[in-house]
Order: sequence, then C-alpha cells, then structure tokens
Amino acid sequence: MSHGSHDSMNKQATLRALAERVAALTIEEGADAAEVIIGAGQSLSVKVRQREKELLHESESHGLGLRVFVSHRSAVCHTSDLSETALRRFVRDTIELSQLSEPDDLNELPERSELVLPGQQLLDLDLWDDQTARLTAPELFDIASRMEAAALGYSTRITNSDGASCDRNAGYMALALCDKSGLAFSGASRGTYCSFSVEALCDDEDGKKRNASYWSASRFFERLATPESVGQEAARRAISKLGSQKLPTAELPVVFDPDASRALLRSLASVVSGGSIYRKSSYLCGREGTQVASPLITIVDDPLRPRGPGSRAFDGEGLPARRNSIVEAGVLQGYLLDTYSARKLGRKSNGCAGRSVGGSPHVTTSNLILQAGTTAPQALLDGIERGLYVTDMMGFGFNPVTGDFSRGAAGFLIEHGQRTTPVSEITISANFDELLKRVDAVGDDLDERSSTMSPSLRVTRMTVAGH
Repeated sequence: MSHGSHDSMNKQATLRALAERVAALTIEEGADAAEVIIGAGQSLSVKVRQREKELLHESESHGLGLRVFVSHRSAVCHTSDLSETALRRFVRDTIELSQLSEPDDLNELPERSELVLPGQQLLDLDLWDDQTARLTAPELFDIASRMEAAALGYSTRITNSDGASCDRNAGYMALALCDKSGLAFSGASRGTYCSFSVEALCDDEDGKKRNASYWSASRFFERLATPESVGQEAARRAISKLGSQKLPTAELPVVFDPDASRALLRSLASVVSGGSIYRKSSYLCGREGTQVASPLITIVDDPLRPRGPGSRAFDGEGLPARRNSIVEAGVLQGYLLDTYSARKLGRKSNGCAGRSVGGSPHVTTSNLILQAGTTAPQALLDGIERGLYVTDMMGFGFNPVTGDFSRGAAGFLIEHGQRTTPVSEITISANFDELLKRVDAVGDDLDERSSTMSPSLRVTRMTVAGH
C-alpha cells in the first residue's frame, strides 16, 4: 500500500470514529435515536480557453450532518465546525429544534435487522485511485491544453473553443446510527473521480455557431480516454452539425444515441422512485408485474459494480447495498425505496437511500443501467428509409403523472439506412409508456462513463415536429 493510500485509509477511519462519537453524544444529550453523516474531500478544477489558462479552483471541505429523533419528532442540521465545544452545542440545538417539528411515526431509523450487521465486512468495490487523488494543477492544465489544441487543430473549420476543463475529486464519507441500545451501524467509504471535457465551435454559412462537446470520466485515471481523442471527437461532432436544417413535421422511426437514451433512462428513474409512488405522482403506480416496455428492455440499479461511478457498499441509511431489478424483459419488477417511502407503502427498503450532509435521506439511484442488446450501432439504422437519429435533447418536457414526453432535439436525418443531413430546432414527442414499448432494437454500445448507463435505442415511431 502506498503512503498516500495509507493516509487515506487513516482519514477514513478517523471520520468514522468521529461519526460514532457524535451519534453517542446525541443519545447522551437526550435523543431517542441519531444519524450522523460526515463528508470531506478535496477538489481541483482547471480550464483553458483559447490556449490561455482561464480558471484554477482548488478547495477542501468537510461537514457533518445530524438527524435526531425525539418522541417521533425529528430535525436535520449540519455544521462545518467540528471542534468539541461547537459539536456539543450543535447537538443540543438540533435536539431542541426537533421539538418544533410535527411527529411522524414512520420517520424513524431503519430496524436494526435491516442494517449491515455489526462487525460485518463491507465490500471493497475498488473506488479509490491514488493517481487520481495526486493529480496536480500543472498536470491538469497540460491535459486541458492538449485537449483544446487537438480540437482547434482538427480542421480549419473549427474557429473557436468554449474551453477545455479538467476536474479531479477525492472524497470521504462516514455514517453512524445510534439509539438508546447503542451503536446500530457504522461505516465509511472513500472514492476518487476525474473528468475532462472540451467544447468546439464552428461557423455555419447562415452565420449560426455550431458547437459540440465531448468528455471522458472515470474513478481511475488510467481508464480515461486520451486528451487528444476527446478534443478530436468534440471537433468532429461540431463539424458534423454544419448545414443543419429543420424537418417537416412527421411521424418517424427514431434512433437515440447513448447520450440521448441516457436522458430517457433518467426520466424513467423519476417515476420508479418510492416517493413518486406513494405520492401517486407516477404513471407507473400499480403497474408492478405488467408490461411497461419492450421485451428488449431490462433495467437494473446495481451499486455493487467494482469501480462503478455510482457504486457503494451501503446506502445512505446503513442498509447493505444490493442489485435491484427494475424492468426485466419489459416487465416492471419493482420500485426503488428508502426506509420512509417503503414504510408509506407498507414495504421494506431495498437499499436505495442517498444522503447528503445537509439533507435527509431520499431515494437515489446508484449505477442505473439499461442493459446492452446485441445490435451493432450502425445496424440500428438498417431498413430505415426515412427517420431521425437523435444526439442531443434540450429542455425538459416530461409529465410523470401521465407519461407525456416532449423535448427539443437535434441530430441527423436517416435516409436509406444512413445518417445524412444534420437537423436541429425540432421537437420529439410520444407518451413515455408507448415510447418504451416501441423499442424494437437495443445497441451493444453501453456507455459506462456516467452512473446512468445506456446503449443506443431504436423506437419504431415518434412524432417529430419541425416546420
């Protein structure tokens, strides 16, 4: 183990011990139960624009969040002052604040039987990279400069850049739950993340600016794309938009590239959340066990992927993380639940709680994955005489109650199985229920750069509104 990694492990243990101590202190001060979360981290961001250094931002932060329960009343507060005197005052103030809240029998810590067992070894999901944590400002500036230079040098048609950015983060989290019986859960985690992106611009004949960006991201520096390839791809995408046109309104088959289909998957996540279900603000209420998508669609939330962007060994309430099947061969299997939403529905949490230092637990996804199919991306276009290939979606037009979906889009016309004319300033729409059921092919090109992962998709028809 390297010296840097050893120091990192020590910091993780120190934060965990502090969380346990504050949780115990909260019980001593009169609370029935307490939940303590501590977050700490370092971040470094740089930006280069027009071959000049434009931004350098470095920060180190830490904070502690406390949720207390007293006679079925609760309060949530957070602080960045971790001195002993300040923490004692903070605990007392939070307990006092809880008396102003309305009692809620459901708003309590999870049952001990649901939590990670005391002494149970947490999974090591390999989320920390020493090389990423050690990246310096000069190194990031070099990456950004190479990335922008590759974009600007790709073609004389690239006339400008909106800059190249590089970010690296190294963070820690500790969580402790305690009640009058003693410590109920204690855990800690650490992770790194690095990303870089660049946006290239070119001038169209009508005077409009055409722009496109591209990016690479990973927990591990060695898994990132080269700066040169990222810059060249951003430039290629910008140039491909030259001569962009509107389309006449029609009903067409639509192919979504991985970036665009990722946006569809995020919309679906909002309507399988337990909060949406118990509030009856989802068109999927009461639909478990029924067909909600094409048989080609399988969606899982999997926090146990080694090195995954959204991986975690335990959730924001101390429950063991688990792989949850959401849609299996088009059939809705279940919802994503934290403890509160599960209790509202008369169920048990399935380990989907997230938590920030400043807020209460809530339903979150981890690695949300629409599983890849077997069709090559180009083969998705085969047989389409006239259709739309979507690369970008703008705005937000999704009604979670009815499933009505309508968003601005841009991409390319598909003619005789080939991408041809670039198109923009159009709107695509369909009811989301029908949209997912009309998927007749799924690509084999799963994009794993983000914690929401999706391949390309082909939908048999949607309304495309243009001029």
